Amino acid sequence: MSESKIRVLIAEDHALVRRGTAVLLNTEPDMEVVGQACDGIEAVAMAEQLRPDVVLMDLHMPRQSGVAATREITRTLAGTQVLVLTTLDDDETVFEAVRAGAHGYLLKDVNEQELLDTIRALRRGESRLTPQIARKVMDQFRLLAGPPKFASGENAAINPAPAIEALSEKEEKILQLITDGLSNRQIAAAMFLAEGTVKNYVSRIMEKLHANTRTALAVMSAKKRRADGI
Repeated sequence: MSESKIRVLIAEDHALVRRGTAVLLNTEPDMEVVGQACDGIEAVAMAEQLRPDVVLMDLHMPRQSGVAATREITRTLAGTQVLVLTTLDDDETVFEAVRAGAHGYLLKDVNEQELLDTIRALRRGESRLTPQIARKVMDQFRLLAGPPKFASGENAAINPAPAIEALSEKEEKILQLITDGLSNRQIAAAMFLAEGTVKNYVSRIMEKLHANTRTALAVMSAKKRRADGI
């Protein structure tokens, strides 16, 4: 039934790419392209009107950038996941897109199956970054790790807190499962908790680590695990 399909909005200024992607997604029995936007302003307006499950977001678009559009969509539409699909992979652009709230980041040379799998993963509440993109974010993630709560302003970038050490043992385990790509429902099953309880834990972890998305949490945890040699 149409109601069960993943509703996708495509934001892409190149018509050929936009239409080709729409054809690909519409051939999948569990997906439906509900709209196509050619710039950032149109993407925001259509997202607010259509409330899609996933927005495929190019970053380099006229009138309003994909980063700015992502920030607006994630701020106002909690039920919509933004998946960046772009050719841009410079460190600053990648990091700004994640800070804006993107739940996934893929480059346009990705194969079709990985794109489809990532859309499905985001619909399940997971976050996805390709390894090369994750490394770029890790290199700058100290800016997102944040200061102690009493710090502000310039000190926020200069004196990041050792936030992960402040997590309880159960919070550490939940953070690890987020890093492994599990959804709240899967975490609940793995830890024998109610899904609502897991959501509360995730909110507290995000607050402690000064992270604004599950993607940010996953990247931060991955960075610490890499530093620890895990």
